[in-house]
Amino acid sequence: MIIVDKALEERERSGNPIRVGLIGAGYMGRGITQQIIKHLPGMRISAIYNRTKSRISQAYNEAGVDLFHHANTLSDLENLIDEDRFADVSDPTLICQAEGIDAIIEATGEVDFGSQVALKAIENRKHVIIMGAEMDALVGPILKVYADQAGVVFSNTDGDQPGVVMNLLRFVRSIGYQPVLAGNIKGLQDHYRTPKTQKGFAQQHGLTPKMATSFADGTKISMEMAIVANATGFKIGRRGMYGPTCDHVREAVNLFPEDQLLEGGLVDYVLGAEPSPGVFVIGYNNSPSRMKYMQHFKMGDGPFYVFYTPYHFPHLEAPLTVARAVLFNDAAITPIGAPVAEVITMAKRDLKAGETLDGIGGFTCYGVLENYDLSSAENLLPMSQSEGCVLIRPIKKNEAITYNSVTLPSDRLCDYLRLKQKSFFSNIWPATIILPY
Repeated sequence: MIIVDKALEERERSGNPIRVGLIGAGYMGRGITQQIIKHLPGMRISAIYNRTKSRISQAYNEAGVDLFHHANTLSDLENLIDEDRFADVSDPTLICQAEGIDAIIEATGEVDFGSQVALKAIENRKHVIIMGAEMDALVGPILKVYADQAGVVFSNTDGDQPGVVMNLLRFVRSIGYQPVLAGNIKGLQDHYRTPKTQKGFAQQHGLTPKMATSFADGTKISMEMAIVANATGFKIGRRGMYGPTCDHVREAVNLFPEDQLLEGGLVDYVLGAEPSPGVFVIGYNNSPSRMKYMQHFKMGDGPFYVFYTPYHFPHLEAPLTVARAVLFNDAAITPIGAPVAEVITMAKRDLKAGETLDGIGGFTCYGVLENYDLSSAENLLPMSQSEGCVLIRPIKKNEAITYNSVTLPSDRLCDYLRLKQKSFFSNIWPATIILPY
């Protein structure tokens, strides 16, 4: 990050700041707006879109901006950008198309809408930074293909757990240790939490009940670790991950099967451990001389060692991902190829034929992580596609829901992209694919 801050200072001195378009002025979007405007020289929030207009005003006002202007047309927006003024728009397409915008931050957390924004931004050769895990876990690999072909970066963010894990993993590798597990630290997991049980927590922390539920029922951590698996090639040791309980993350060194660690690596988590909410990486090196050094540094006897970061700051660090993309063409965390993992849909209770699934953080289902090859072989429904699906047969509590058990909503881009992703990485589609507009 030292290189990034120096480079941003130079952009500020030269009067050439990075210009960002923000899609989504919710909890995270407002934090990002404040961080860029008040604390990050060399970068500007040039335009914000949000479905509820009052959220745009709130985002700007909380960042100390009282005067901003509405852009009705692309010409209006580009003129405001040229004049270094703040803009709000009613059509997110304008932000994706504007000549002066360098990168888009997609912060809505909406799977289908986010997919539309990402594709439109890529089509217009904008770097795309994704705040949410849900869309990335579903169709990140195919969006990365589109981004590569357009010559732009597609990345999840620094500061959220996947990005923090990946930064730590790169560090561990750089000091000569083979990363064999990329892990998350989880305080609570109860698959049967609902928006009703999480209502008080959500109000206390300024979250929506569904968002709070996705944290508690295990869906969110599954999405995050799917992103890590797709960025590293690490597999899942068993459906849902192992998730052992321990008091401190240092104990994780002895809690996972060594044979699986050395057969290509795992993604997983520990439950109830300090320091929470952090992340960790297990690194491996069996050199006798190195083992002596690590004993001296109080890292243990080896050859497995736990490295950890005790915090994550999503809205504070997301702008750094923008800088990495624009200045260095570097992604914080992005898929390396075909999908490795997928978050599958499990029933929270007995469900009846004709019921409509209410998706991530709802009353009907929760998500767990599975290896992509097994999920595909069993035709399992990804959790990110579950909302709005109608059951055509009864489903038992804790049963995995298949595509054959539901009717999908019509005309969703995310469903199209999921099919195209599967076809592309099965070598059915040609190497060069065309944006679906």
